[in-house]
Amino acid sequence: MIEDIKKDAIERMGKTVEALRHELAKVRTGRAHPSLLDHIMVSYYGSEMPIRQVANVVAEDGRTLAITPWEKGMVGPVEKAILQSDLGLNPSSAGIVIRVPLPALTEERRRDLIRVVRHEAEQARVAIRNVRRDANADLRDAVKDKMISEDDERRGQELIQKLTDQYVKTIEEVLEEKEKDLLSI
Repeated sequence: MIEDIKKDAIERMGKTVEALRHELAKVRTGRAHPSLLDHIMVSYYGSEMPIRQVANVVAEDGRTLAITPWEKGMVGPVEKAILQSDLGLNPSSAGIVIRVPLPALTEERRRDLIRVVRHEAEQARVAIRNVRRDANADLRDAVKDKMISEDDERRGQELIQKLTDQYVKTIEEVLEEKEKDLLSI
């Protein structure tokens, strides 16, 4: 019983950390990274598709992304989707390759991005604590249903707390890494 609650908590906490990593990958640093465009949707024959499903996205160098659509006719729609995105990027096409130069970040913009990143990390910490709360409630319910003893409940709560501390520490490490990335020029 306790093992099931623990497995569920580990799975949900792991998903929270992965979700945080995914969200932080969208935050633009000074360097070009293909995941920067992952959330951009392109109109492909009347339906919206992620950019990765209609084009190859690679980092050409530290400040430039190169996008090669699978079909020549998709150059215009891909370019348009990038222009309309919230990233403020200006793509330029050269034949079938679209190059997206990334402008250098200003100090003020870096500080704003750090604020956003810290907010995302706090949301992840809250999600981890919610998982802990749910796991502890499951333990309490198990005691009420006489499936486990009160001693087992205490041991289970200590175990869940250790997991919570471990995952919060992981979130701190991910946040620290992203902040360093944002501050490096």
